Amino acid sequence: MPTSSASTTDTARSSASGGVQSLERAFDLLERMADAGGEVGLSELSASSGLPLPTIHRLMRTLVACGYVRQQPNRRYALGPRLIRLGESASRLLGTWARPYLARLVEETGETANMALLDGDEIVYVAQVPSKHSMRMFTEVGRRVLPHSTGVGKALLAGFPPEEVRALLARTGMPAATDKTITTPDGFLAALEDVRRQGYAIDDNEQEIGVRCLAVPVPDSPTAAAISISGPAGRVTEAATEKIVPVLQQVAAELSEALISSGGNPAA
Repeated sequence: MPTSSASTTDTARSSASGGVQSLERAFDLLERMADAGGEVGLSELSASSGLPLPTIHRLMRTLVACGYVRQQPNRRYALGPRLIRLGESASRLLGTWARPYLARLVEETGETANMALLDGDEIVYVAQVPSKHSMRMFTEVGRRVLPHSTGVGKALLAGFPPEEVRALLARTGMPAATDKTITTPDGFLAALEDVRRQGYAIDDNEQEIGVRCLAVPVPDSPTAAAISISGPAGRVTEAATEKIVPVLQQVAAELSEALISSGGNPAA
């Protein structure tokens, strides 16, 4: 018996809907893996996502075949190397898109402006606009640092639950970049409480002696992001901080609004 055109259309719609749902679920699993530090077991994914194990196993097989996930010898699953190229390309585009906002920060504060993301357990700088001063700070775009010694790291981790911060610090360690670096989890958690109370983070000679950095998170960013200014401690004083922080917060809010309105797509 011939299949009616209506029946064929309904079948196509059902297939398309199922394909979209599978895609949404696959991306959700990738994000849950990233939130868990990059490596998880199927039972952990099932518990956090609410999906049945057979569904997760089927999706993970597809992700493994595509190179976006790899299976470890211990049978757990880890984020795969093919994601690196996607992430690096997206970071470059986001950094390029953010440059006009950073340029405004430089114009209004006089100091070097930066944008950084939380990538796994590390901070990666994705954009910078240098100060016009002859004595200025420079951080290479693409540079990776541990979060505990940076203003952007504090600004980003202030939004995380304390137990997740402790777990991250346990994985990375807390080596001292200078004698001002916070090197204990309790000390760092206290600093994050200051960030939440003040609304901004400070790196006071903690990454490099003679340099101060002020940072704020970009609210509701599709990926954890922060912007900052950095300069010589002699210029980024307490008095300067009172003037700079409102500018940082305003630019972060405008950048957030632009990200949300475009769906996080720099080309939109």
